[in-house]
Amino acid sequence: MANNWRDDDDFLNELEPISSLTVDLAESADLNRHYYRGLPGRRRKAAVAITVVWSGTIALHLVSWGYWFVFGLTALLGIQALRIVLARPLVPPDPIDSDDPADYPFVSLLVAAKNEEAVISALVEDLCSLDYPSDRYEVWIVDDNSSDRTPTVLKQLAQNYQQLQIMRRSADATGGKSGALNQVLELTQGEILAVFDADAQVTKDLLRRVVPLFDRPTVGAVQVRKAIANARTNFLTRGQMAEMAVDSYMQQQRIAVGGIGELRGNGQFVRRAALDRCGGWNEQTITDDLDLTLRLHLDRWDIDFVLFPAVAEEGVTRSIGLWHQRSRWAEGGYQRYLDYWRLIVRNRMGLGKTADLFSYWLIQYILPTAAVPDFLMSIARSRPPILTPLSGLGFSLFLFGMFSGLRRIQTGEPHEPAIAGVTGSVTVPSRWITLLQTLRGTIYMLHWLIVMPATTARMSVRQKRLKWVKTVHHGSDWLDVTESRSPKF
Repeated sequence: MANNWRDDDDFLNELEPISSLTVDLAESADLNRHYYRGLPGRRRKAAVAITVVWSGTIALHLVSWGYWFVFGLTALLGIQALRIVLARPLVPPDPIDSDDPADYPFVSLLVAAKNEEAVISALVEDLCSLDYPSDRYEVWIVDDNSSDRTPTVLKQLAQNYQQLQIMRRSADATGGKSGALNQVLELTQGEILAVFDADAQVTKDLLRRVVPLFDRPTVGAVQVRKAIANARTNFLTRGQMAEMAVDSYMQQQRIAVGGIGELRGNGQFVRRAALDRCGGWNEQTITDDLDLTLRLHLDRWDIDFVLFPAVAEEGVTRSIGLWHQRSRWAEGGYQRYLDYWRLIVRNRMGLGKTADLFSYWLIQYILPTAAVPDFLMSIARSRPPILTPLSGLGFSLFLFGMFSGLRRIQTGEPHEPAIAGVTGSVTVPSRWITLLQTLRGTIYMLHWLIVMPATTARMSVRQKRLKWVKTVHHGSDWLDVTESRSPKF
């Protein structure tokens, strides 16, 4: 589910001079009052960014010290990569196990739903049956003016579950998912807020295991590992299973070295005090989770990560759906750098997080975009691509992370509670099977080499149109997060 955008793009002043990019950084000093939501000139700044990346790559081919610069940068990133690989993940606290109600913080579980009749019933049943005192949490479903049977289903469910609260938005409501969450926020009671997608599946002990992480006062949010429930469906869903594995590995390792933990939308928990300081969810971004991630870190909060238990969701089964979803993720991820670059360069997050953010930005966003001019220049000059050392480092880290992430999930907790009624023992795949899964996942992940430069180029020249974007959920009684430990290749 994504956010709405204005069709006319009025808040972007495309005629604003480029010199405005270098305005006094002091105007960004107070993050709590000036978040620069929907900063003007996103398209202009994207055009500047892609121009700098492409011209800089070409320049490296033309100057005598180009290779030395790339090797030096590779060495610096190599040190960071080595720190990540050698880091030991933080040990999670024990689950809550107390008879004292005071030990159970009040939690509000939020779901923004639009036309989700296929899956909303199963989610509500899961969320209202958690192993957590029923008087210490509430479930809010925001029906965003659904046109299917979602309102009818929710009305019937409300008669069976006392924790369930329903809010229906009007047809003229704006802001997409962020708008829905902001609208219901003032009605909630929880000191901790959790956000789920309508297709989420959770284990009964979820709250008991996540809530203790907020005992550390600097933790502003916690992200639960995402699993692909229908991973057995086809090549795309199996690839997404591996994608979630490498993401979980990198999350844990980056946090362990003092880097940045990130929110992933589904299964995100946020401390109310932190959310209030950040001004709620941003209604002028297409990826509310990635935007909130950066604002929390800029406000000097930490984001923690939970490997077990996972929250399961439906993987995209068709190529066109995957392209649209990943393009949205890529654009939303890029937008936050364009929106908050002034605050980032002021090192508000601290050296460790800033260095981690720079490394991640360079490998995930810049290298795929720079690959286009690098490849063309290598052909024109009959020499290898100049960015090969950086690309090799990024690929090696990614490959190792995917293999390690798969093994960590497969062997970390053999008795993880089952989801969707799936029970019985699971078999840990051999390392050879995991290696084959890694190679398959690597082939699948090659689509990012197309998505990133295409998205960056589109952001530079095309205005954003007003539309509702959501992933269609079908629902099925065979969805199962234990697939990650199945030996079937």
